Amino acid sequence: MRALLLLALMLLAGPASAETSARFSFAIVGDAPYNTLEEAMFAQVLHETNQEDLAFVVHVGDIKSGSSPCSNELFAQRKHMFQASRHPFILVPGDNDWTDCWRKAAGGYDPLERLAQLRRVFYADELSLGRSTIRLERQSDAPGSADEFRAYRENVRWVVNGVLFMGLNVPGSNDNYGRTPQMDAEHEQRDRANAAWLAQGFELAQKMGYAAVFVCIQANLDFDLSYLRRTNRADGYASFKKDLLAHTLAFGKPVILVHGDTHHFRVDQPLVDPATLKRVDQFTRIESFGSPFVDWIRVTLDPGKSKFMSIRTGKPLIPASQY
Repeated sequence: MRALLLLALMLLAGPASAETSARFSFAIVGDAPYNTLEEAMFAQVLHETNQEDLAFVVHVGDIKSGSSPCSNELFAQRKHMFQASRHPFILVPGDNDWTDCWRKAAGGYDPLERLAQLRRVFYADELSLGRSTIRLERQSDAPGSADEFRAYRENVRWVVNGVLFMGLNVPGSNDNYGRTPQMDAEHEQRDRANAAWLAQGFELAQKMGYAAVFVCIQANLDFDLSYLRRTNRADGYASFKKDLLAHTLAFGKPVILVHGDTHHFRVDQPLVDPATLKRVDQFTRIESFGSPFVDWIRVTLDPGKSKFMSIRTGKPLIPASQY
């Protein structure tokens, strides 16, 4: 692919802790592959990441298009593809992968049945995908998890060199809210699970003195409410955004949200504290590329350093001074 460009972001890292360690990099992919052509492109992306020194690769959901069948065969094919990663490969579920499988073009499946199948295929044990693996702590197995959260195998966390990463099942399509009473009930139960997992993760980060927290989800949380204004729908992400703001302010160190969903690579700081109407400077959002732009993002972290994070990508970048 193209020569990679570099973006360095200056974030308040706070004092180095005993948990802080060496510099490392990881890759972000998402919203791909959507069709046969993109399968070949995604295989090339994996070939490229396999040549790199990376701690892991995280896919932020939508392993297929919204109009392709949510079949067992497709799930198995995607898993086989992801297992070609030389590095640990962590998948966050997206709306195309389960919530939108009710659509006729996607096969007319029951979304809850498809989510159960995703759990069997991609989240069967405590290990990541990939040729080399890492152990993931799953909400379903975490000490102290309430019985009502035992199903949420897809909610995970892992730590690399003093940085905490969390993956949560927060998909697009308004977080599966506002379509049917049954799906609204699913949304409300999963919202409770996500709130508990988010709180436990930040509590752990505070206790251990971690340098930063990364929250990986699929959905664009619609920080400016542009989607809701167009559709006149209630905000399915309202409580998650409220919790994310509260935890970010309390943590006092960098919090980075990684997501896909709207297929528009960007790095910005969209979180605003309604109490002060000011931007929350310690919060950064990274959105992945998505179909038809199949590419990857390299994030390099220097835990405890003032120059905490750099981002490299093959796409042209907005000048860093705008962030």
